[in-house]
Amino acid sequence: MRRGAQQYVVARPLYSEDSFAEDHERAYRHRKTMLDHIKQYFTCDAKRAKNAALSLLPVIAWIKIYRIKEWLLSDIVSGISTGLVAVLQGLAYCLLASLPPWYGLFSAFFPVILYFFLGTSRHISVGPFPVLCLMIGSVVTRLVPDEGPPHNITGFEGLTRDEQRVLVASSVSFLAGIMQLAMGILQVGFVVMYLSDTLVSGFTTAAAVHILVSQLKFVLGLTVPGLSGPLALIYTLEIIFNKITSTNVCDVVISLSIMVVVFVVKELNDRFKSKLPVPIPIEVIMTVIACGVSYAFDFKTRYGIEVVGYIPKGYEPPMAPNLHIFQETAVEAFPMAIVGFAVAFSVAKVYSVKHDYTIDGNQELIAFGASNIFGASFKSFAASTALSRSAVQESTGGKTQVAGLLSAIIVMIVTLAIGFLLEPLPKSVLGAVVIVNLKGMLMQFRDVPYLWRRDKPDCAVWMGTCIASILLGLDLGLAAGLGVELISVVLRAQFPRCSVLANIKGTDIYKDRKDYVEIYESEGVKIFRIPSPIFFANIEFFRSKLVDAVGFNPLRVLRKRNKALRRIRKLLNKGDLQWTSKGFLNTSCGPIKESEDESNMEELDLPTDFKDLPTRIDWSAELPANIIVPRVDVHSLVLDFAAVSFLDISALKGLKTILKELIRVEVDVYIVACDPYILEKLHGCCFFDDEVQPSMFFLTLHDAMLYIHEKHPGSTEKNSDFDKIITTVTIHQPGGSLRSRDKHAPSPQTKF
Repeated sequence: MRRGAQQYVVARPLYSEDSFAEDHERAYRHRKTMLDHIKQYFTCDAKRAKNAALSLLPVIAWIKIYRIKEWLLSDIVSGISTGLVAVLQGLAYCLLASLPPWYGLFSAFFPVILYFFLGTSRHISVGPFPVLCLMIGSVVTRLVPDEGPPHNITGFEGLTRDEQRVLVASSVSFLAGIMQLAMGILQVGFVVMYLSDTLVSGFTTAAAVHILVSQLKFVLGLTVPGLSGPLALIYTLEIIFNKITSTNVCDVVISLSIMVVVFVVKELNDRFKSKLPVPIPIEVIMTVIACGVSYAFDFKTRYGIEVVGYIPKGYEPPMAPNLHIFQETAVEAFPMAIVGFAVAFSVAKVYSVKHDYTIDGNQELIAFGASNIFGASFKSFAASTALSRSAVQESTGGKTQVAGLLSAIIVMIVTLAIGFLLEPLPKSVLGAVVIVNLKGMLMQFRDVPYLWRRDKPDCAVWMGTCIASILLGLDLGLAAGLGVELISVVLRAQFPRCSVLANIKGTDIYKDRKDYVEIYESEGVKIFRIPSPIFFANIEFFRSKLVDAVGFNPLRVLRKRNKALRRIRKLLNKGDLQWTSKGFLNTSCGPIKESEDESNMEELDLPTDFKDLPTRIDWSAELPANIIVPRVDVHSLVLDFAAVSFLDISALKGLKTILKELIRVEVDVYIVACDPYILEKLHGCCFFDDEVQPSMFFLTLHDAMLYIHEKHPGSTEKNSDFDKIITTVTIHQPGGSLRSRDKHAPSPQTKF
């Protein structure tokens, strides 16, 4: 330790697990049974009913503390700004879902209303999310393709193609909402934890590539059929390149102009956000300008560009979902439910930490589930949150979901009163706005070099998820990404970085002997550490690494020793070998031939038995009759279980076998820092017997080392030039009681 640094000195008894349990009584803890948990879950009183009502309607909690004078103006400004962006994004993202643009306005209105009452986040802006829209679009184009007849689905009779697509989108959104609501009621919001940040980053990057390709047909003014399924992106690019000569130059010029201006102004917004009272709503401004120019110069007639077209006023009556579509889309609806919730929850968590309030994952599932069910009933599609729109709501001063409610009112005004003004808007403008807003997701490609340098398994998850999602589609890509992620977790647990520890000179600290120079290793003692749970998949890896660490295979040594004993007994019975005061004496005139008796091989795995021999064999000395047995230079093995969080039944059996093999070749085994619940499991599974005893468990690694040096004082005689750590201890023999010392004797010290 550095000079002048703080130091501490501890004088306490040396503890094994048994001795510590004798000296320190554990507090009684009542363990609840499954029945107790069920009773508690269904118990109801006034307080719990009140808490349940508040949790189901979070609006009650924050509306009571709403500061009208301080927050209302900020929420109004934020609501108007967010509402204008929501109108534009609703129209633009609806193109990703292969639906008429005005249905995007429905998705920016209905889900927001219900989330206002049920949601726990005060800052996210609920509405269309491009990745979800693209996933819905793949389902829509699969069931109602651009070319060819639709699938044979009950309820399609008498409907136009757009009406069929709206029915598919609303039905699959309704089903995704049911799944989210069910998961929220069942309290399984933790499922989002299986979607790591790396996986979500790779998935959203691949989704951005899909979105980019899907918008090229609007930017270039081409007619490209919507495709879905594996390699759909490749086929779409092939069609676009084949039709590239038919590009509409007017659409290209409009799109490039919009993208350049919006990109530059967005960069200025980011750079001067501390000086601007609100970000410049450049998308809205450019949309209004493009809409006016398109109307004034009649772009649709003169240049043949595709425009938004007729936008009906008002809302359509509610519609029941189609059960036949439920059957066709159940597989696609589940990843939609997971992705929509995962993205919204991630964004909500960021803002909740920033503004110091809590969000409830299960309540968020209920909120989004109910919102999607409600919205789908009015022909909207699945909602989540768009990162850019939520950033607008928060950065413009939004304090609560009052801003979200006001944004929905702006959308409603457009839908009911002024929607007709957007009819001449070129679709290429919407495509350009979508592409510009992909910047954040596409820039996630920069994560790859960082991940490669810092964590290659995480990099493999990112790359696997991204490539699979690009080539196979978003639904299969997400499943493949989850598979890669789970494989990486299993491999990390199955092949952990095991190490042999050594004492850092002058301390009670033990580190990997490969990492430090000034270390002290006791002769005949090995300290082995495994930094992971031990279970069926890695127990053999644990055994192989342990054999490498000690330098010998205990089972092979045991069999060699039992073979040697069998041969010595035969020689003694034949008279070729005799025992004298000086040891064994070879009485045979010629050389003794080695026999190859392979009978009773099972006996070779049993403990060595010296009962019918005149003396106990010293395996470290030279053996008679040229018998050779592998030498074992280790007398003590310490297993550091500090990082072992659980053992399964297969691991228990494998561990007990390994311990018995080591004990039978006269290696003392000590297990240190074992979790108390693992010890309870060992006792409950009848792990201990005459050979494997509870006395081998010690409280800390240093306790075990002190006990070993007291038991084998010869192991500290060498390397005496090392600095020694002085620890005052009272030795407690695992098999007996505390060994008392004379109170007038010098302080008991063990040095090593």
